[in-house]
Parts: sequence; structure tokens; C-alpha cells
Amino acid sequence: MDDINLHYRFLNWRRRIREIREVRAVRYKERLKRMLRDGDILRYHGNSDEVGCFVAARPLSRRNRYFEVTIVDTGVRGMIAVGLVPQLYKLDHQPGWLPHSVAFHADDGKLYNGNTVGQQFGPKCCRGDRIGCGISLDSDDGQLTVFFTKNGKEVGNVEIPASPEALYPAVGMHSLGEEVLLDLNAEWGMEDDDGQMIVDSHEEDWGRLHDVKVIGTLLEYMGKGKSIVDVGLAQARRPLNTRFHYYELEITDAGEKCYIALGLARRDYPKNRHPGWSRGSIAYHADDGKLFQGSGVGDAFGPRCFEGDIMGCGIMFPRDFNPDGGDDVDDWDLDVFPKPSEVQNDLYANNEDEEEDEAEDLEGRKVMVFFTRNGKVVGRREVALPVGGFYPTIGMMSTGEKVRVDLHPLSG
Repeated sequence: MDDINLHYRFLNWRRRIREIREVRAVRYKERLKRMLRDGDILRYHGNSDEVGCFVAARPLSRRNRYFEVTIVDTGVRGMIAVGLVPQLYKLDHQPGWLPHSVAFHADDGKLYNGNTVGQQFGPKCCRGDRIGCGISLDSDDGQLTVFFTKNGKEVGNVEIPASPEALYPAVGMHSLGEEVLLDLNAEWGMEDDDGQMIVDSHEEDWGRLHDVKVIGTLLEYMGKGKSIVDVGLAQARRPLNTRFHYYELEITDAGEKCYIALGLARRDYPKNRHPGWSRGSIAYHADDGKLFQGSGVGDAFGPRCFEGDIMGCGIMFPRDFNPDGGDDVDDWDLDVFPKPSEVQNDLYANNEDEEEDEAEDLEGRKVMVFFTRNGKVVGRREVALPVGGFYPTIGMMSTGEKVRVDLHPLSG
């Protein structure tokens, strides 16, 4: 009977993940008209009598609150606009012209705030200039502060009645030859008294970082990428539990070889071992589609994953699961790692061999671990839960690899 219940629960969760992915497939889809996109390059593709507009797939948020556009070519008139618009904005209008949109226009340096008549705001922008747009984190309820930058310096800001999740990065163009470089993962900070940049890096989400750089929700591999010990490892600060039992990553750049692994590992997992290779870990590897469970030899498991694919990993806990054998489940969300200011980051550290702790009490109760690819369950495996729990763990091992991580995709 327990096996039957677990099977039905697994089917329900698989349907839930599929439904969420279907909603996101509709919600998170970029829109563009009279524009061509080639990687991060946007080019105007009209006849100069009509506006071309691009709207990003995802809105700005408190985790990803800023983006930038570099002007590669001003074209005939340099009528390039950078700003924020609703998701279903009419693509034959420049950002800022219609209600609930705001934009800084490069050709005249004016701010357009839901009106075709602009207000003088900042300097004009030319070829090579970098225009940024972001949202302030200290905005009051119902009002959002939108700010604009030129070449890394703030030009000004404006308050608008909106919420962050309702505003999408947008770029408008209106003359032949216009071309920009788009950076939706740009970072923005403020200078403190010492003149050092403070960046919203979200390192507090991670308990251990080795040869991995954090930029918002983006993880970037910074290791040598020369041998199997050149692993970049990121391990979450808290283990999965009955409330937050699933997480995902999106491959934003596959790098040279897409040696990207998504999985779960014990807290003291070796920093120079790919997830799944050593005891107390399990991982789905993108480059070959294999499942590695405490061994350097993987089993055929699912399809390979490429740039743009979304990989997920979660645990199906038994209904009577209690991590502490008597305490309330909510008490399991403990601060077992150092405080954010003390997070361990071994970026660029020497990749010295580590001795693995083969503790006698490493394994505990059996749980069902499952993996997904683009919202569809790839497979599952019953494994022993390590003492202290399973921590979301991501590994990378070749130059240029980048992933965007969502540790709580099923919340909200």
C-alpha cells in the first residue's frame, strides 16, 4: 500500500511540475517585432517608418533587478529606447509611449513615462555608450522607483505605480542600421564610503562556493577547466526539506563542453569532486545524460541537456517523514552554515585533493530522488538520506559555463 501511495504522489507531483512548466512556457517567452536577435545582439529590421520593439521573456525582480544595453551602431537616427513595459506591450510603439511603460531615449536624452511627449532627463547617447535600467529595492508598496544609468553612472530615477513582476525589460528602435548588445544579467551596485562596489550577489543562498562566481541568481564557472579535479562547486546553504523539496537550473551558457551536473550531496561533500562522483551524492549530468550515484561511473538515465534547457531535482519525502525523529518539520530549516557574511568562497583557490570523510553514520532513511528536464520527469531513484540532509549541489567543469538557479521554483 505504501508503494501505491508513493506512486500516486509521484504522479501528482509530476503533473504539478508539468502544469507549472506549461504556464511558464506561455508566460516566459520573449516577444519582438521588426527586430532580429542573434545571441545577445538586437538589430532593427524595419523600413524606418515603423517602430521595432523587443520585450524580454522575464520581468525584473528583486533577485534580477537591472539590465543594460550597449549601443553597437546608432544607424541613421539613433532612435534607440531602453526601459520597462508590461508583458503584452504593443510592439509597434516605442517603450515609454504607452501607459504603464517608462523608457530613456538615446536620441534626445528624454524620459518617456507613458506618454509620446518626453521630459528632459539626461544626456544623449551615442555609439559605444552603455544604457542601464533597474528598479530600487526600497520602493514603497504600490510605487516602484525605476532608475537609468549611462556608462555605469546613474542619470536619474522616476517613481511609477507598478510592481516589479509587472515590468519587463524592453528595447525599441526606429531607424535603419541600429544595433545593440543586450545584457539581461548585468549587475548594479552602489559605492560605499570606501569607494568599493557593493553587488547584490545573493551569496547568502549558498553555503559553499568553490571556483564559482555568483551574480544574482547566475552561477559562473571560474576554474581552470583542464582536468577532472578542476571542478567548480556550489552547494546551497540549506538542505531540501518537506516544504522546499525541489529546485531547478537553466543552462544559460553551455561553455566548452557542458560539463554541468545538478544533484544533491551531503554537507561535507568534497569541493573538487563532481556531484554524484563521491559517496553521499546523486546527480544528473548534462553532457552525457547519465545518473551518477556515489560513483565515477554513471548509468544511462535520460537525454543530454543543452543551452536553454532547464534541469530540476527534488525529493519525494514519505508522508510520515520527520527529519529529527520527533521535532516539528519547520524546525529543520536550521542555519547549519555560516552567516552570509562568513560564507565560504574558495574562488581561484588551489584544487588540492581532499580526503573524504567516510563516516559510519553517513546514511539514514530512504527517500525518492527525482530529476526533470524542461518540466518533464526524466526518472527517479531511491537513495539513503545522509545525516543532516541532502543539499542542492551544482557542479561545472569547463570554461564558459553559466547557469541560472531557482532554489524555490514551486513556491508562490
